[in-house]
Amino acid sequence: MKRIKSPATVALVGILIVGLLPFSAQAHRQWIAPSAAQVEGKAPYITVDAAVSESLFEMDSFPLKLDGLVITGPDGNNITPENPYTGKLRSAFDLQLNQKGTYRMAVVTESVMATYKLNGEEKRYRGTPDGLAKEVPANAENLQVSRTFGRVESFVTNGKPNDTALQPVGKGLEMQPLTHPSDYMAGEPARFRMLLDGKPVASLNVTIVPGSVRYRDALQETAVMTDANGEFSVTWPIAERYWIGASYPPRAEGPPPAPGQPRPMVPVRYSYSATVQVLPN
Repeated sequence: MKRIKSPATVALVGILIVGLLPFSAQAHRQWIAPSAAQVEGKAPYITVDAAVSESLFEMDSFPLKLDGLVITGPDGNNITPENPYTGKLRSAFDLQLNQKGTYRMAVVTESVMATYKLNGEEKRYRGTPDGLAKEVPANAENLQVSRTFGRVESFVTNGKPNDTALQPVGKGLEMQPLTHPSDYMAGEPARFRMLLDGKPVASLNVTIVPGSVRYRDALQETAVMTDANGEFSVTWPIAERYWIGASYPPRAEGPPPAPGQPRPMVPVRYSYSATVQVLPN
């Protein structure tokens, strides 16, 4: 797949992740998808789906849990969703847009994976940071710990858009829309900036996948690399729902470890994905 060099601009022709899985045609992807990205009204409702799926925006695998759900309103304050639900294949919630402006909905997660030996036996731990100290004994040997921070988000605007909820959080890997999400139109460019703990990330691979995958014979994902300022640009070919994803640091390439030897664990890994909706021009 051809990478676009700086300035990072890509035209998508023809057009989650579970934890640490790579962005590939067979990867599961985490996503949240509002029923509409632009609405008008005094206090309209939207419904938001959240899932982890192999076929993008289809409920074919399992739900994305809402434990880390954070909704930021147009005034910068947090909002409590209504009717949160988690089933076999998806989670969902309702959101009343009482304020005019732009809302940011994000599922933020932090997890820990560890490998160690106890009495000569190989052990593994996967769970929360708080559970690590409880589950892994103090006398564990060859302890390796990898922490992961994830953010899965989307945006919706009621009436006139604003930028308050779009300001960088400054923690983990995140995407700052330089073109407002309400202005994504087919045939027009949109610019973004990728940040890690509030600082631009240069030379970061970003994957972009259009929705309606089940109606095509190819995934048609596209990769673009951020420039020196952490920025990249997309020109949307058609009106559609799109998934944007990235992870950091880059995955190490090379031969697999020797038989019986574990692959070295990355101390910290970050993942990010967003769902955006592109309207007809």
